[in-house]
Amino acid sequence: MTDIDGSKSVGALDRIEEIIAYVEAAKAVPMSRACKVDRAELIAMLEELQSELPGDIRRAEAMLQERDKIIEAGEREAERIITEGESEHARLVSRHEVTVSAEHEGNRIINEARGEAQRLRDEVDEYVDTTLANFEQFLQRALSGVERGRDKMHTLREIGTFAPQQEEHEDEKPLPQI
Repeated sequence: MTDIDGSKSVGALDRIEEIIAYVEAAKAVPMSRACKVDRAELIAMLEELQSELPGDIRRAEAMLQERDKIIEAGEREAERIITEGESEHARLVSRHEVTVSAEHEGNRIINEARGEAQRLRDEVDEYVDTTLANFEQFLQRALSGVERGRDKMHTLREIGTFAPQQEEHEDEKPLPQI
């Protein structure tokens, strides 16, 4: 373990290892599992351990608390990110659904407009065809009337009633021959 100033400090685990090594190095009592240790020295070592343990335990507890705070902060941040992600997902899905709905509505309106335009074209074509047919009939009647008038004029000319009489109307000019 290293102190803040960078010097090497001896922690509780190091003290325990020292005590174990001290007991292992002690002289064994013949024919028993017991060993000879300096009581005062062992007690001094245990007292040092005892005095260090609360500090080490406090530091360990502080580290655990700090770790718990970091974990809680991380969990809160993760929850916030998840919530934001879900919100953004919902917004994008909603936006996508609006876009898809708008596209469908736009396509429907375009199809209706095309259908209406085709219906109007058909109506205009029918109206123009009917008007042209009526005009054709009018022109045919007019042409027939012109033909009948010409025929009548030729007939009258042949029988002589259409020829101008010069003695009655000497000041009038004769009609040109067609």
